[in-house]
Amino acid sequence: MNHRLRSTSGFTLIEIMVVIVILALLAALVGPKIIGRSDDARVADAKVQIRNIETALKLYKLDSSAFPTTEQGIAALVTKPTVGVIPKNYKSEGYLESKKIPKDPWGNDYIYLSPSEHGDYELCSWGADGAKGGEGKAADICSYNMQ
Repeated sequence: MNHRLRSTSGFTLIEIMVVIVILALLAALVGPKIIGRSDDARVADAKVQIRNIETALKLYKLDSSAFPTTEQGIAALVTKPTVGVIPKNYKSEGYLESKKIPKDPWGNDYIYLSPSEHGDYELCSWGADGAKGGEGKAADICSYNMQ
């Protein structure tokens, strides 16, 4: 009876090794696909944030007849500007629901210029590298060239 209990309890070393090999193969196949998707998600998040800020900029323009200047920046969407042209009809609660200026998905400030060579304003995230220019995940994401 003792012999019978010993033979049925626990796993053999070979069984454990087979499970470890299977888990390693799954991690090797699935891991890179999941990791690559996080960059795509950050780019999509940056585009959504830029669109939301653009909506707030348009509401600001409706109330003040102009977009905030480069000097005022997108901070004008959260607190009433104290420099440049002061808007007369500024909403006391600001123009962004979060009541704070968002950072891009990589933790950097958005770049805002107004006026811009691309129109009334341009709003950009400089991507993963945080520097102007770049390709792939380091590519700039700007309001004037988003699809």
